[in-house]
Amino acid sequence: MKEFAYIHDSKQGSPVKTVPALASFNEEQLDEVLNSSSLLQCEPGDVIIKEGTIDSRIYILLSGELEVRVGDKRVAAISRAGEVFGELALVNQDKRLASVIASCKAVCLAVDQKFLQDIHPREEDPDFHASLYEFVARLVVRKLEATSRRLAEVEKELRQLREAAAADVKPATPVIPRAARKVKARVTARKTVRRR
Repeated sequence: MKEFAYIHDSKQGSPVKTVPALASFNEEQLDEVLNSSSLLQCEPGDVIIKEGTIDSRIYILLSGELEVRVGDKRVAAISRAGEVFGELALVNQDKRLASVIASCKAVCLAVDQKFLQDIHPREEDPDFHASLYEFVARLVVRKLEATSRRLAEVEKELRQLREAAAADVKPATPVIPRAARKVKARVTARKTVRRR
């Protein structure tokens, strides 16, 4: 992985400025955020965030695709340009809960929020910190909404599977996610045991 200082020209504009989550910052604040950032050029297999480490950076995917791993298990993918990850470092300053690894060549912007806090002490620049926390709040809300939608879908799929198992017919939905297949296998195994 190669790291470079992010060269930002406020007159030329930047594609990063169009990232929806950065709308919390005014023009001057955003220029400071971008000028204190680094550009990461990643090769496949490069580790951007390592599970269990402490890191004060927030990242924005500019191109490529990343995978999120907990232990050896892949739990998610990050593939949309402008997607932000690692934002909880700003709030809890605890060990990272997952690793983020480049699946292919990727480019990320790394924003060191600790450095930003050093150049903008909370007591001297409360407006900047309000914008920084609004930025994180927007991200967390967006991720919670996506998680809620996905949970609702899984609950619906599970309900359909239970109804189908109770009626002993195949479900109407031909594609069954892995979690739902496990539930269906347990229901089928229970029926088999009862028949014996």
